[in-house]
Amino acid sequence: MERIGFIGLGIMGKPMARNLLKAGYPLVVYNRSRPAMEALAAEGATLAESPKAVAQQTDVVISCVSDSPDVEAVALGSNGIIEGAQPGSLYIDMSTIAPATARNVYTTLKAKGIDALDAPVSGGDIGAIQGTLSIMVGGDEPAFQRSLPILQAMGKNIVYIGEAGAGQVTKACNQIVVALTVQAVAEALTLAKQSGVDVARVREALMGGFAQSRILDVHGKRILEGDFQPGFKLNLHRKDMNIVLQTGRETGVPLLGSAQVTTLMDALIAQGKGDLDNSALASLYELLAGIN
Repeated sequence: MERIGFIGLGIMGKPMARNLLKAGYPLVVYNRSRPAMEALAAEGATLAESPKAVAQQTDVVISCVSDSPDVEAVALGSNGIIEGAQPGSLYIDMSTIAPATARNVYTTLKAKGIDALDAPVSGGDIGAIQGTLSIMVGGDEPAFQRSLPILQAMGKNIVYIGEAGAGQVTKACNQIVVALTVQAVAEALTLAKQSGVDVARVREALMGGFAQSRILDVHGKRILEGDFQPGFKLNLHRKDMNIVLQTGRETGVPLLGSAQVTTLMDALIAQGKGDLDNSALASLYELLAGIN
């Protein structure tokens, strides 16, 4: 069984790492703050002091961090994976970053004999906890085949997309659909509330028809309850939408809906609500509609 390293133990990374432990993998972990590391150490993980130290002790290193600069620092920076990994090692980045960054990491590590995959995920904290994430993978297919048993400990819908960067392009597409569907659910439920009908029954009816979706199920429930504790923080989704819009500019694709929902996200962030769940878009609609 391969020795696994895991870097980044946030809302998503910590339960993903825990599922690797449950699957029996020897696990070495690193995180910028220690409490999450110590929690996993109590469950059997070994602690490391840097990404380099993680790579020195493992065959496969996984990262799940916030943004492109974080991945570049973890993978290629001082005390990074590139300084500790041996030829034949595998690096799997499960963050959401720019496709161009994923390609640069792939090329730089490949020159050192290290395989790299971009394997962003969808499914939120619930999917991370339950091990049911959707994982979209870019990179060399032999490296994907090697990674598959590891990824199966964290996800259920695992799809090899194609060459390096393809996983991140797919995640950008995913974030468009998620953002616009959250917006649609928020808009619809606000209309129902302002019209004086039973919003819970409206959601129940929609769940049985063509409008049914995972977002209407999970985020619709959060909106009904006014519970915007983060499963996926608005700030992070806004960061992802920057990647979406950047990719649209690079490819010459007009992303009109994406631009609109990003503006709504900016308005909420300006109100100091960036650490709330992305379903908090509903609170902006209610504010604009004059609903207390």
